[in-house]
Amino acid sequence: MHSHSFLRNPDRYSTKKTIKPIGFICWAPDAKGVCLAGDFNDWDLASNQMKRMPDGAWRLDLPLAHGHHHYMFVIDGKPTLDPRAQGTARDHRGEKVSLVFVS
Repeated sequence: MHSHSFLRNPDRYSTKKTIKPIGFICWAPDAKGVCLAGDFNDWDLASNQMKRMPDGAWRLDLPLAHGHHHYMFVIDGKPTLDPRAQGTARDHRGEKVSLVFVS
């Protein structure tokens, strides 16, 4: 007999609990270092280091929960908006930040 735990826990597969890997790409071929800061890491400017790709872009795959997330790239210490973001929003200080929606 198979255990069907999803029957006992109806919101186990709820979209609100979904975590998906989201690929962030920053084009900064001359940068020495790029990080990703956002509401998902308390705007820590150094916690999510991006990896340089052979073409000069920087990439990071980050598991994010369902919903809207505010973020920015930090290129050599300078906060930078993502020109390919799904939109922009204002952070808790009223500053413009990039927006990604995870569904």
